[in-house]
Amino acid sequence: MAVKTISVLGSTGSIGTQTVSLLLADPDRYRVRALVGGRNVALLAEQAIALEAELAVISDVACFAALREALAGSGIEAACGAQAVTEAAGLDADWTMAAITGAAGLPSTLAAIRRGKSVALANKEALVCAGEVMLEAVRAHGATLLPVDSEHNAIFQSMADGNRDAVDRIVLTASGGPFRTWTTEEMARATPEVALRHPVWSMGAKISIDSATLMNKGLELIEAARLFDLTDDEIGVLVHPQSVIHGLVYYHDGSVLAQLGSPDMRIPIAHTLAWPARIATAAPRLDLAALGKLEFSEPDPVRFPALRLARAALREGGGAPTILSAANEIAVEAFLARRIGFLAIAGVVEQVLVELGPCAAETLEAVNDLDQSARRSAARLCAAHARNAA
Repeated sequence: MAVKTISVLGSTGSIGTQTVSLLLADPDRYRVRALVGGRNVALLAEQAIALEAELAVISDVACFAALREALAGSGIEAACGAQAVTEAAGLDADWTMAAITGAAGLPSTLAAIRRGKSVALANKEALVCAGEVMLEAVRAHGATLLPVDSEHNAIFQSMADGNRDAVDRIVLTASGGPFRTWTTEEMARATPEVALRHPVWSMGAKISIDSATLMNKGLELIEAARLFDLTDDEIGVLVHPQSVIHGLVYYHDGSVLAQLGSPDMRIPIAHTLAWPARIATAAPRLDLAALGKLEFSEPDPVRFPALRLARAALREGGGAPTILSAANEIAVEAFLARRIGFLAIAGVVEQVLVELGPCAAETLEAVNDLDQSARRSAARLCAAHARNAA
């Protein structure tokens, strides 16, 4: 079996660490070209040494000396900073995991795409905020985007026959997050600690809060439209607390294909890592008899307005998804820092969408400018919320 060259962008995060665990399970099958982390020097060095990586990059330049010291004598090259991250992403690798969270992951994801190989996309914000730019790069360089999000990976598997013309619509499922049964009044008092306690999945802080507001599903809705060339009307969302069915594809003949699996991100990661083949994982095997029942319901648009905002941004097009994603990042940061309340997250996003209004974002420069404008507006609104609450 041919050895596959690998790079992991965001190796010290939730998706990255699970990707590394799969690589370590069969190290002879892979040669790791680069690992990129944020600030966790100890974990990045440990991963790089265990996988005998060629290069380890820490994005925070203040951590560079510590990384060099941790890798001393290993023969592994060390680098730091945003430019080094992008250069690492551009190394010639058969498969690159793009798992740097938020718009910060856009430059490195684009660099990986321009190599024209397989890119496992775990950074939904990059495709949301710069969808047309990214898809044009995919077409121009002949790259293959492999969706890592469990829902999009489920749709990808359920459309494996490639018969896109026969698809009527798709449905993404949502666990409902920790506040699925909470009233609006209860959510108004929610603390970051409670919001971070996802009932099913183990995820990073930002995506956990997005799951609690259902903005995560809104971003996934826009991502699905990009990945599978669908309109808003062709994408549905169902709340499914058990998180066993991850996505469904409805066909014109009345057939419905769904992908099922335990709520374990190693499953979709492994699917993209081995695609078009499959590899074994240590993920728990699904036991439907033990589950007993599977529940489904429509999401509540009143208690969870983020879905409505995402659908509106998708319909408006242009720069609206860019604004949505950027404003949400700032609002989530403010909530985690206790500067705004939980319900203010969606409120800030909606206000920024109204303030910046319909606009185009057809180039990477335009996307970056709009992203920064949305962040400034969101930060100002979050500060106003904090003053009013004081």
